[in-house]
Amino acid sequence: MKIKLLSSFIILASLFFSGCSEDLSTEETMGRLTVHLTDAPFPYDLISEANVTIFKVDARYKGDTMEGDENNEDNGNSFIVLMEEERDFNLLTLTNGITETLADIDVPAGSYDLIRIYVKGINVVLNDGSTFDLKVPSGEQTGIKVFVKPSINVSGEISSDLLLDFDVGRSFIPKGNIKNISGITGFNFKPVIKASNMSFAGTLSGLVSTKMEDGEIIGLENATVSVFETGTLDPIMTAPTDENGNYTIMGLNAGSYDVMVELDSYVAQTVKEVTIVAGNKIIQDFDLVPVP
Repeated sequence: MKIKLLSSFIILASLFFSGCSEDLSTEETMGRLTVHLTDAPFPYDLISEANVTIFKVDARYKGDTMEGDENNEDNGNSFIVLMEEERDFNLLTLTNGITETLADIDVPAGSYDLIRIYVKGINVVLNDGSTFDLKVPSGEQTGIKVFVKPSINVSGEISSDLLLDFDVGRSFIPKGNIKNISGITGFNFKPVIKASNMSFAGTLSGLVSTKMEDGEIIGLENATVSVFETGTLDPIMTAPTDENGNYTIMGLNAGSYDVMVELDSYVAQTVKEVTIVAGNKIIQDFDLVPVP
């Protein structure tokens, strides 16, 4: 799927610093903040587009403090506008390491712990051309709130990178019979976006394949790779394999995870305690066996 959303074209746009609250001194030390958009996969092969228009992105500035009530939006902190222009994305084009740059600007040095993404124009297009327009629950008025854990710290010495993973598979909920294209009657939009401070995150990548009777290795397309925090049942991120069986999941905080691969007609396989190291790409391949 490829939102994947977030395989895809890359849009390069020049973004500008739109402003900040009047209580910020014009002599603040400045640093560079870059925000990228990617997307976890939509697991169905019946959809050609999952479209969203993003028209504004801002971030909560906490200054030098790293403490406070992170769930309280109205706590006296200022919001810095990172981007304010309409940009259209087919989230299915952002997968396997493909990202779009949403903002790349100078902002006051300090800590940022909350991103608000303002969206509209949400729709899904099926392979037969059918289009479903979806309602945006508060995302157009108040923005979709995405907390950054741990907070991203911007300084004047280096550029700070933040990755927003727009999980299509969990954000676009199909209605009806999803086994065939004529059975889909619509979608509900319940946005799931994960923010990753790339200073603390790494990447998981690999090949999902099967071995033929003659010994030939064949990559498997459209297998679903799911990442779980050790001991939990709900995946925190998912990704599809491409036409060659390759997958890439970015923005995983350093730590240990269980990774499962599923594909119709094959036995699911799980590898436990895969260790992700910040700033590194970890390779984990899978060799699936057909269901007897």
